[in-house]
Amino acid sequence: MKALLTNPSMTPPDAVTAPLRDIADIVTVSDGSAEALAEAARDADALIVAVEPIRAQLISKLTRCRVIHRCGIGVDVVDVEAATRAGIQVTNVPDANFHEVAAHAMAFILALTRGLVAWDATVRAGRFGDGRLGMSLHRPAVQTLGLIGLGRIGRRVATAARAVGFSVIAHDPAVSPEDAAALGVTLADLDAVITASDVVSLHIPLTSGTRHLLDAAALSRMKRGAFVVNVSRGGLVDEVALAEAIGSRRLAGAALDTFETEPLAADSPLLKVDGVLLSPHAAHWSRESLGETMVKSFAEVARVLRGEAPHYPVNRV
Repeated sequence: MKALLTNPSMTPPDAVTAPLRDIADIVTVSDGSAEALAEAARDADALIVAVEPIRAQLISKLTRCRVIHRCGIGVDVVDVEAATRAGIQVTNVPDANFHEVAAHAMAFILALTRGLVAWDATVRAGRFGDGRLGMSLHRPAVQTLGLIGLGRIGRRVATAARAVGFSVIAHDPAVSPEDAAALGVTLADLDAVITASDVVSLHIPLTSGTRHLLDAAALSRMKRGAFVVNVSRGGLVDEVALAEAIGSRRLAGAALDTFETEPLAADSPLLKVDGVLLSPHAAHWSRESLGETMVKSFAEVARVLRGEAPHYPVNRV
């Protein structure tokens, strides 16, 4: 059998690949081109995917593939419906880096609401102790954090935010009011979270139904001076509309780890407005999360190729 690593930079150590290496030849794609990927994937029994798009056209050319595994949480790079039609199992690792992503989101929330980027700039500019900035800030106890999504990551953010003093509301149709109440969170409909929150933080997958969830209309309904935090997927937010809302001072700022197009284009409007804090799709990173992701990924692929039930199925085949 053949297991293909679809990213040339994926170089896991032997100890990590051992469970899979015992039953399959592990091959790495020669370069990052779509042509090289298509040729190498054609006769692969398994694809182990980082961020490379695995679309219907490619899936239709797979002659032996039994599993497409995404090394991480989000599976928006894989056409899951096409894989399902082809009888291919799709799997991921949903529980290896949620600690890091939640911590990153909370760092963003505190950086925005405490004005850390602006404070840093005032010190560097020789304006030590700018009272005008200080008077624009509010203590957490009078602010509401609105979470869109209350899964693994959203729950950890809620717990951390409440420990600091924020009131937390959330929208998640899959969560019961009793479950949310146990976290100290009040459930609300989507529009209430958007309109009532001082910070709106996104913790949902990107689907056809959630693309541009925060579009110009939604952003216009947010509280004046509110913030947007996104550590999920870039397509959830209309970046042009967000930049316009911040540039016009309708919103106070945003902190984003993911973008509609990555890397972020040099002419992105997000780079032209103050009050925007950016990181390069790095919320999931730590030495520990990467190690756990790789270990679970290779074990999961080996499991499927042995004919066993996957631990982390994304679809049913």
